[in-house]
This record gives sequence, C-alpha cells and structure tokens, in this order.
Amino acid sequence: MKATIAAAFRFACPQCGRTLESLTEDRLYCTADQLVYRRRDGIWRFLTDERARELQPFLDSYAAIRQAEGRGSDDPAYFHALPDRDLSGRFSADWAIRARSFTRLIDTVIEPMERNRSRPLRIVDLGAGNGWLSNRLALRGHAVAAIDLSLDPRDGLGAHKHYEASFDHIQADFDRLPLDAGQVDLAVFNASLHYTIDAQATLSETLRVLDGDGRVVIVDTPVYRDPQAGERMVEERRMAFEQMFGLSGNARSHENYLTHERLDSLAETLHLEWELQAPVHPLRWRLGRRVAGLRLKREIASFPLLVGRRVD
Repeated sequence: MKATIAAAFRFACPQCGRTLESLTEDRLYCTADQLVYRRRDGIWRFLTDERARELQPFLDSYAAIRQAEGRGSDDPAYFHALPDRDLSGRFSADWAIRARSFTRLIDTVIEPMERNRSRPLRIVDLGAGNGWLSNRLALRGHAVAAIDLSLDPRDGLGAHKHYEASFDHIQADFDRLPLDAGQVDLAVFNASLHYTIDAQATLSETLRVLDGDGRVVIVDTPVYRDPQAGERMVEERRMAFEQMFGLSGNARSHENYLTHERLDSLAETLHLEWELQAPVHPLRWRLGRRVAGLRLKREIASFPLLVGRRVD
C-alpha cells in the first residue's frame, strides 16, 4: 500500500464532528460515539452501517448503469492516460470535455493558488470516481483526498492501486465529510455536484472544511438558463437508460443540474461569489451543440468551471 502524505488532513467523526484519535496507522477512534473507523485495502471507510444501508439503492443503481455502459478498466495505462486520452475508445468525447475542463482548472485556479500560497495545497476531490484528478493533482506535489462512495476497483476508489502518486482515498458522504473544519484550500466537485440531493446542504458542509480564503470549484455539472430544459434532459436520460439497459437513472432524487437562478440563490444564502470560467471548446464541438439543440428543441447544457469564494 502506498503511504499517504503524513498528517496532510485532520480527520473528524462524520457523526458528531469530533476530532478522531489515531489508534493505529489504519484505525481512527471517536471518543464521543465510541466508533472505530478503519482503512481497508488502502481506503478509509467513513460510512456507518446505517448510512451505508441508506445509500445502497443509489450505489447499486449507479454501479449497474456504469457497468452496462462499459465504464472503467483493468488496464493501468487507461488510468494514467486520463483525462487526455480514453484508451478504451468508448467515451472519447466525454473525456475530451473533461480534459478541457482540467486545463481550465489548472490555468485559472490551481496555478494562481500555487503562486499565492507558495506551499503544497490541501485539496479534496469530491466525487473522485476512479481518482484520475486526485492523481494528477498529487503529481503536482499537493496533498489530496479523493472522496467518493464507490469502492469499485475498475471505476471507483478501488482503482487507486493503479496510481503511483500518493493521496488519501476516502469513502464518505458529501454531506458528512470526515474532516476537521477550516483546513482545506480547495474543494473540487468533479462532475459530481448534480448527484447531491440538496446542493445548499452539500455546499454548506464543504464550506465548513475550507479555510478562510479557500475555494470551492464545480466542474462538469450541467448548467441551464431554462429549468424546463434541465427537466427535459433528466427525462430524456431516464427514458434512454430504461430503453438501453432496463434501468432507471434516478434511484434517488438528485439535483441533476444547476440553473443560473439556482446559483444566484446559493450565492445569496451561503454568502458566496461565483466566477464562471468557460473552457475553450473547438468549433466542431460548438456547432455540434447547436445541431443538438435544434434536434431536441431545447437549450443544451453548458459546463462552465464555477469558482466560488466567501464574501462578507
């Protein structure tokens, strides 16, 4: 098992928020709740039995859909090539979008923070999936925690075995982060915020763990101006999943997308200021979106890089 950066993050009980005590290298203890949290197969497990049961229907549905779509790989080279190349050849268009978003993230967020802080950043990768983003950021020398619910060895946290970079792998809930407050420089929702049930609650929890000048970034979540277009997208996906796989794409009620109105409401409630960074897409991609909009007769989602910071 690869060693993680020593004392990069201070862990807290996701139940009560108390700082956890270290019993061994792979066991943490909450003195208030008398709970032991363990690291098994290189992954910290921060879901209680009760919470795991609550989430299981969603995890089963998500895993079934991803498997049916042919996501993931057993080839280490596949993971090392992400996001620049999809060696499976099945989702090259999706990964091309991810690659452009990643370039924008580095250019407009990571590099300025590196210059300003002059030290390794403490970053949480929320919805880390197979950990490709955590791996890339760890290779830059940062302390990174990859947080997700899936333990899948081909498509989830279990894929960490393919990486040489050192970072923490954590199974945890977005709304109950197992981290002490005020220690994170940057939290990145990695194509994942639309899976939350309540974006306000999730972002509030994320802000708790950020330091005073920290940033929260939302990457590759669909954004619409017209909420009706978003609802139509959700229904189209549901019908497509049922027709192709006999599965529903909504095991629980997700946010599914954001709107500009929703972003304004979140900013006002949480005292945030959003900066929208648009990745640079090629002309062919932009023309394809216009054609798709005409065919579907609705607005096509944009995928801006949303950078949030606290304001008074």
